[in-house]
Amino acid sequence: MMDIKAYLKEKKEIIDKELEKYFKKPFDDHIKILKESMQYSLFAGGKRLRPILCIAGAEAVGGNYRDVLPVACALEFIHTYSLIHDDLPAMDDDDMRRGKPTNHKVFGEAVAILAGDALLTDAFYIMSSSQIDPKKLIKVIRIISEAAGSRGMVGGQVADIRSEGKKVDVSTLEFIHTHKTGALISASVISGAIIADGTDEQIRAISEYGRHIGLAFQIADDILNVEGDPRILGKAVGSDQEKKKVTYPSVLGLERSKQIQKELIEKAILALKDFDSKADPLREIAKYIIERKR
Repeated sequence: MMDIKAYLKEKKEIIDKELEKYFKKPFDDHIKILKESMQYSLFAGGKRLRPILCIAGAEAVGGNYRDVLPVACALEFIHTYSLIHDDLPAMDDDDMRRGKPTNHKVFGEAVAILAGDALLTDAFYIMSSSQIDPKKLIKVIRIISEAAGSRGMVGGQVADIRSEGKKVDVSTLEFIHTHKTGALISASVISGAIIADGTDEQIRAISEYGRHIGLAFQIADDILNVEGDPRILGKAVGSDQEKKKVTYPSVLGLERSKQIQKELIEKAILALKDFDSKADPLREIAKYIIERKR
């Protein structure tokens, strides 16, 4: 049985080194604060789950992590931008993220917004500057942009904001979670498989895996916001209830949420039934999602 913690640590170190390369390129003195703001959130202790899923998706179909590094790093840029904007006063109005003051608390709202804008835009610069086969790259860029934009994460965030304090049905709840969080997670693992020349059948299976773990991940976040340890989480718990957020525990209760989460992980692992041991990281990441403490 593989050691998933060792795998995650190893891949995180690889990704961090690659991310650092971007900031070795000179930034004009006039925008030094922008560079500092981008770095502040990018290197604030993230798990690097999305880029690791991109790597694991490639490995599952026989690829090499080096082939997907530009896309993996771009995914982390996009994820980090979303966190900076999520924390803003007009959005979730959070003061802490990963045990540190949020970006706008350190650099001010204007610079925080612009740092998020820069991270999102530069993600596509990183991908388009890579040596990945253009046909595959265009396909991946389309998948990622759809997952991050109005039909994905941004659309989910709008639905989330508009649902605060309201009674919603399960279909609305699922829409919010699959779009706000699930879409980019799913796009991450699919992108890796596409770049690594996965077959149509393999990509369909990995897409199913991605859909299930994407939703399970956000449900796990909902549960942690209820019963997690703030010292481990690096932020306060109970904020979802305080802000009247639409979550699985608030709509379906804690126990039912845990049951749905478990069922989703089982379905995700089942989707990989025809894969060999090269897909073990994906299987173990699925289990890790509901076992994590932060």
